[in-house]
Amino acid sequence: MVLLSNLNRSSFLFPLEQNLSRKLVHILSGLLFLACWPIFSNSAEARYFAAIVPFVNCVRLVINGLSLTTDAGLVKSVTREGNPRELLKGPLCYVLILILSAVAFWRDSPVGIMSLAMMCGGDGVADIIGRRYGKRKLPYNQQKSWAGSISMFTFGFLISIGMLNYFTALGYFELDGSSMVGRVALVSLVATIVESLPTTEVFDDNLSVPLSTMLVAVLMFG
Repeated sequence: MVLLSNLNRSSFLFPLEQNLSRKLVHILSGLLFLACWPIFSNSAEARYFAAIVPFVNCVRLVINGLSLTTDAGLVKSVTREGNPRELLKGPLCYVLILILSAVAFWRDSPVGIMSLAMMCGGDGVADIIGRRYGKRKLPYNQQKSWAGSISMFTFGFLISIGMLNYFTALGYFELDGSSMVGRVALVSLVATIVESLPTTEVFDDNLSVPLSTMLVAVLMFG
């Protein structure tokens, strides 16, 4: 997020609309963080060193969200309306989930990997597709669309499979290919259903999607 929050500052090179640049930060920050886990050592403390990166961003969000200092580029790149208080909602939940996934599950468990794949990849792409092509709304939530939910399931599933194969190839755990696909599909379906539900001020998608993914993934993968 430290690097990717500069997307808006570089808009003269890469002209992106506000919502698109915000979602690119959402998608790429977590997935790049996840993809970098293998560069850390095999020590028991490695997960905590990895968590330093999102922790630093957590501190930045709190400081800016409380207006103790002002980083206009950060506020613009990760908030919907440009209000610093927004940093204490979805963006803060996002980095807390990054920390939780690293510290609690790390790279030897599919659970944290899938939670980040669904939150960053699935939910992020769903918002982009839903805004552009989501004319047909869900009957129980007019804020979400069929296009967004289908994208959520599809990309969340594919990114989860890709990341699980990535960590499997590096020897962190072993998964049977045929049974893995079915289990990942079920986890992705549950996360998609949860994402499609109306959100509240308290329970953001950046909490509900990864936490529901963690719960079902623990049941599926142990």
